[in-house]
Amino acid sequence: MFDLLMFIAVLLSFTPSRGGFCLLPSCIPPVLPETMSSGKEYILSKVMAYARWINANGSSRKGCQTTVKVSHDQQPSYESFVLANGENKVEMEIDTRIPSSAIFTFNKEDHTLGNLIRSRLLQSSHVLFAAYKVPHPLVPKFELRVQTDGEITPKEAVIAACHELVRDLGILSREFTKEYELRKMVGATQQQQDGVQEGS
Repeated sequence: MFDLLMFIAVLLSFTPSRGGFCLLPSCIPPVLPETMSSGKEYILSKVMAYARWINANGSSRKGCQTTVKVSHDQQPSYESFVLANGENKVEMEIDTRIPSSAIFTFNKEDHTLGNLIRSRLLQSSHVLFAAYKVPHPLVPKFELRVQTDGEITPKEAVIAACHELVRDLGILSREFTKEYELRKMVGATQQQQDGVQEGS
């Protein structure tokens, strides 16, 4: 979060001046990000600040600098997919307002899985309603609401949909691997034929 705010601040601080965009005089040397400590202010070239934000290497423009306050409050990236201690992957809550309805909360997942499960559930003849929502874009979880006709429970419908998805993804993986190997063999055969024709 800090890096995004820093990038926005860098973009907003660009002001035209002689020879480019400058905020501070070019006589102040930039500080390397490796030597930064938390809670202090440093002067960085804007390109260096941008490169730090996108984690890329960039060459700094002369005379372009900005002040950046370093803090280490950014969450580690693995927290978006690794479950915390005591956290369940899926939590089910029975919806008492609607018959045969339940709300499933999938922790550390996003639109990819939500849309896959929703679309598979809607193909079932026993499912009357299936939809998901992501409560907040920065929190990696989604809520899936399922209503069935009463012949099967919402939990059974979700489990069946997940089994069907695993089966379909297995078929996709096998077909893709088979097609890739066939194309690789065709490419090798064409290279051999080209080599024979050039040698003749």
